[in-house]
Amino acid sequence: MTEGLAREALTLLQVDPRGLDTIDQRLLTTIIASFRGGPVGLDTIAASIGEERETIEDMQEPYLLQIGFLQRTPRGRLVTDAAYEHLGLTKSE
Repeated sequence: MTEGLAREALTLLQVDPRGLDTIDQRLLTTIIASFRGGPVGLDTIAASIGEERETIEDMQEPYLLQIGFLQRTPRGRLVTDAAYEHLGLTKSE
């Protein structure tokens, strides 16, 4: 597989250059738009984006935590400055 073909396949799958798919992007933008970046509980996030809690916890969260776009706190999940930057959004204080 060539690099161009791989890039084309990822574009068709709506995966961005950092490896975020549409669910990852929706999760982050929902926390930002609806909950001012957090903290917000996992059950609230799941209800807001229409995904199961387990799906978010097992599929989306690990990578978002690993790349530093999401943080877990005792009060809930927080979107990091790096995620704002990646999404081209500014943090409103």
